[in-house]
Amino acid sequence: MLAILLFFGAHWFLSLFFHSFFLHRYASHKMYHISKNWERIFYVSTWFIQGSSFLVPRAYGVMHRMHHVYSDTEKDPHSPHFFKDVYQMMKSTIVIFRGFLTGKNLPEAQFTKDYLPVWDKLDKFGHHALTRAVFMAGYVAFYYYFAPNAWWYLLLPIHFLMGPIQGAVVNWCGHKYGYSNFNNGDHSKNSSPWGILLMGELFQNNHHYAKDDANFAKKWFEFDLTFFVMRGLNAVGIIRLIPAVLPVAALVPVNAEPAIHG
Repeated sequence: MLAILLFFGAHWFLSLFFHSFFLHRYASHKMYHISKNWERIFYVSTWFIQGSSFLVPRAYGVMHRMHHVYSDTEKDPHSPHFFKDVYQMMKSTIVIFRGFLTGKNLPEAQFTKDYLPVWDKLDKFGHHALTRAVFMAGYVAFYYYFAPNAWWYLLLPIHFLMGPIQGAVVNWCGHKYGYSNFNNGDHSKNSSPWGILLMGELFQNNHHYAKDDANFAKKWFEFDLTFFVMRGLNAVGIIRLIPAVLPVAALVPVNAEPAIHG
């Protein structure tokens, strides 16, 4: 049982870290500079840790940039306010994601003009159905040898879809539940302590207020674990954080509901 719990915990938090650190804060927002060699190391790490649920960085980056520009409008690729449930939201997101990968739907130039990490060979290999199947078989084999009984197999679907599940939690909950520090003109919210447990990703209101700031925590009781790790990587010279120019604060009046722009 201990082996399963350790495996699940490691997969969850490592996947979440590379999702936040590499896909979100680098591929989408370029919050830090990094050498080409280190970029490749983190690229491979993201693929290996996400495994069967690998999210191709360039497609993720484009979609996330769209999410900021069109936040909580009908053009937002994953706003929870235009879908009846989280399943429908993610189903629509997957269609858009695949469209970018296949070239069936080309993104607007404004979402690709800034740097997006691309590694064609790894993208094709990691996104291939056979590669994903091999990872899934590996997860099943681990549970076969270490799970005390068949009930533990219920965790396997989470392993299979780890990246999209984490994205669904952040995009659904981060725009529906919690509190707002800033009036961003959308429904973005912060959640504590879940924002801490999700390594800063559920401080969505803070992030939409200052999208280029690597630190998603803005209040004394908020803690962004991913940023804490990034500070360590910056201190040893692996990355170089880019200082963010913060906008003028727009505090939300008490009991006021943010307006939707569009």
